[in-house]
Amino acid sequence: MDKLLFEEMLLLLKSNVEVYVHGTLESSNPKVRKALKNGLDETMQMQEDIFNKMTEYNWYQVKNIKCTEIEKTYENLKQNK
Repeated sequence: MDKLLFEEMLLLLKSNVEVYVHGTLESSNPKVRKALKNGLDETMQMQEDIFNKMTEYNWYQVKNIKCTEIEKTYENLKQNK
């Protein structure tokens, strides 16, 4: 149950980050932009906190990728242009 709740919170925060990013970029009013940027910073901090807690409980596993795989993907992307 806790894992599912954390996953849902993480997804919600990721969606909120997208909204804050677009609002910050599109805002023409400096005060509004600052408020949105503050909201973005706070939301990203919450997302990081939840991510860290999930990795602590081994609910979110991060896989290290070899440099050769990154280079291979990069070369494939260059060829598909």
